[in-house]
This record gives sequence, structure tokens and C-alpha cells, in this order.
Amino acid sequence: MTQNTPNGYRVIERSVELTDAARQLAKTHEIAFDLEADSMYHFQEKVCLIQIATGNDTLVVDPLKIGDLSPLKPVMANRRIRKVLHGADYDIRSLYRDFGIEVNNLFDTELASRFLGIRETGLDAVLQQRFNVGLDKKYQRKDWSKRPLPEAMMNYAAGDVHHLLPLAAILDKELRDMGRRAWVREECDLLSQVRPPEQNNAPLFLQFKGSGRLNPRNLAVLESLLQLRRRLAEAKDRPLFKVLSNKSMLTLATTMPLTPRALEQADALSPKQIQIHGKALLQAIRTAMDLPERELPLYPRQRSPRMSARVPERMTVLKEWRDHKAETLGLDSGLMLNKALMQAIAIRHPQNRTDLETIPDLHQWRQKTFGRDIVDIMKHVR
Repeated sequence: MTQNTPNGYRVIERSVELTDAARQLAKTHEIAFDLEADSMYHFQEKVCLIQIATGNDTLVVDPLKIGDLSPLKPVMANRRIRKVLHGADYDIRSLYRDFGIEVNNLFDTELASRFLGIRETGLDAVLQQRFNVGLDKKYQRKDWSKRPLPEAMMNYAAGDVHHLLPLAAILDKELRDMGRRAWVREECDLLSQVRPPEQNNAPLFLQFKGSGRLNPRNLAVLESLLQLRRRLAEAKDRPLFKVLSNKSMLTLATTMPLTPRALEQADALSPKQIQIHGKALLQAIRTAMDLPERELPLYPRQRSPRMSARVPERMTVLKEWRDHKAETLGLDSGLMLNKALMQAIAIRHPQNRTDLETIPDLHQWRQKTFGRDIVDIMKHVR
């Protein structure tokens, strides 16, 4: 098995080098790229490296040394140049968050693999299957913000994009042979429009898994603890989970200890964590416990729309058809129609193609490929 390492690459560390590289990239018809970030090590994650490959060149761009990456904006936005990534969601969001870079004409090799019916779509698995190439995963969780980076980490980063263009060519041909290029193109166009969530003053518990099961008092305690953790993490410049885990937060919000002894008995923290954060945690809990009833938060509940008693029957019939069709196509059933989409169809009960157009997320490729079947099924169930 060979290693995923290019024979050579250029490191771009100065603005003048990036400007010259961007000028050359603008002349190509496709590029592959990937990035490395430091989310495992800092409170506010940031892009630390951008790796770019063309047909005959590999670049490793260091944004921490350059700062201004605006020369790359026209290249990434250029619809004439295809951008090849693997699992693009995080990269698209991160580039826009840190640099305002928009990516057009995206081809996601992970998404393409899924539409080809490939079950293991991680980059390592795909490269193993296609090129007998292995990735050295020991660098995936390293701190990419450190400088200087060891040569081995730079080699790993450059190697991440080395096979993406030939991989894209193989997958693109297979999609064309199966008549699924348009499916992937539409999904990639939508994927290129994802953006990071906007920062606002909404309660932190809204983004915390499990908070919806808490009563108002416990919810107030959780919010107080989450706000404290955020302040601590920002002051220490550490990720939230490295300050206090989500599991610890939920346990404390549920048990609501008010004394050092109760804090120990909650079995949510290590002795060292109690020593460092115990007083602040108890104070945060007491503050929430002192809130008057009228000020306690309520978890927002969306009322489920009233639906016909026929909806479950429609979903059952639709699921049976979907599972059979997906198996015939060698396609993941959830990729074809997930539960939310099937429920939306069952509620809308479309009787023609125009009705299908009113269903959110039932993209054009689904309407074109499966629309007639869906309408026929809905016509035969009440």
C-alpha cells in the first residue's frame, strides 16, 4: 500500500506568492482543495492551512502568515473552474466565516460516492478502494495552528488533495454512466451555499443536545452553567469540551448541587475540575436557583401541524416503495427520500407534479426522477 503523499509541493507564505499563485490558478479548469483547522485546540476555531492541487502542481497556503486571502476569492467564485472537495460542508462554511470566500462550481467526491451507492465514503476508505492509497490518520487531530509545522504534517496536508482530481474524474464518469450527474450537480450547488450560523444572543441551551427534556428550573441552571463554561473557555482560549464536557453540564443541570459535598456526590467532575472550577460552578447554579419563577426560561416547542389520520398510512406505502426503489438503484434509501421528506409528501398528498414543487427540499432531481411514481402512489392512497 502506498502513502498519500505528492512528490513535491510549494508552500505559500507571502502575499506576493499568493497573488502569483492565484493568477496561475485562474488559468486552470479545475482545482482540488482541502483545509486544516484548529477546532480541537482553541476557543475560536480558524483555518490554519489551505491545500490546493491542480493537474501538475500542489500548493500549501498558510493563512496564519499571509492574513489576507482575497486573491483567492475570484478563483473560488469562478464558475468556470470546478472545485473538487471531499466532504465539503465544513470547508465551505469555514472559508466563508474566516475570509468571506464563496465557492462556486463544486464537486464533492464524498457526495458523489454516496450517489454511486458506495457505503464507506470517508476519504481514507475511498482512496483505499480506488488507488490502494492509505492516509496517516495520526495527524488529523494535531494542532494545525502551531508554527513552524513539522515537515511530516506538511506532507500529510499536501497529500490530502493529491488524489482528488483523478478521483473526481473516475466518479464523474461513473455518475454519467448511471445517469446521476445532474443529481450530484444540483446537490453540490446547494451545498456550496451553506454558511456558518450567525452569532446572536439566543440562549446557549438551544444548541445543547438534551436540553429539551429539562424543566424550566433545570433549564435555567443549564444556561447559567453554559454561559460560565463559555466565559472560561474564551479566557483560556480552549474549546468548550476541553473545559467541561457536555455530559458534565447536563449532569449538573439535572442534579443542581448547591454545596461542595453535593458537587462531589454528583459524580460529574474530576477532583481537579472541582478544585479549579468548583466555586464558580456552585455560584452559577445558585444564581439560577434564585431566579423567580416568572423569569425561568421555557424551551420553545413547535406545534406539530394538524395532519390527516391518513398520513401514517401514506407514509407506510411511500416507505415500502422507496425501500424497494432504493435497493433496485443501489442507492442509500435516506439519500433518496429521508423520513422528513416522506412525511412532507404524505401531509401534502400531491396529486400532480405542480403539487410536488411546493414541497421544500424535494429537489429537482428527485421531482424529475421519482415525481411520477410519487404522484401515482399518492393518488392510490386516501
